[in-house]
Amino acid sequence: MDNNITTRKNPSRETCQKTIKRILVTEVLEKGKNEQFRQASDFMPFFQSLYAPSDALTKQVQRAVKAMDMPRDENGYFIVNKTSDQMEQDNEIRSLLQKGNATLLSFESSEPILLKVDSPVVDYLIHTLESSISLKNKYDTMIKTSNGILILTREKARVLAYIQNILSTKSI
Repeated sequence: MDNNITTRKNPSRETCQKTIKRILVTEVLEKGKNEQFRQASDFMPFFQSLYAPSDALTKQVQRAVKAMDMPRDENGYFIVNKTSDQMEQDNEIRSLLQKGNATLLSFESSEPILLKVDSPVVDYLIHTLESSISLKNKYDTMIKTSNGILILTREKARVLAYIQNILSTKSI
């Protein structure tokens, strides 16, 4: 018998991590979310079906779970594909979005208007247009560009008519 060949009774920590991730991904794909795995011991029946049950196997699975640094949902179940740091960042972003009353706005139906303006007045003009009673709710956003202001609007005709009217009217 060759003494150079070593057999491994238990999987490596990395193998355990890959297996745990595969188990959780399968769980989420089949059920929509993880509703079964809260702690390392919940994975043990699977590992014990592949490897001889032992304290070393249990410790290896525990080490793998700890090394994966998986966050938990509000019910204590592991969340796959995110670290605790990512969950912390996501929670901070969620908080900021809620504080800012954020909503998503698609620009699919917005049309662009480029208002060519000399750069010294662009910032002040954007501020003035943003506070304009006449333009209220008529544009999605205004962006300073290298040669003026890009206005994205769902009411292109009204915005164009307003700006053209302002340009053609003489000051009082």
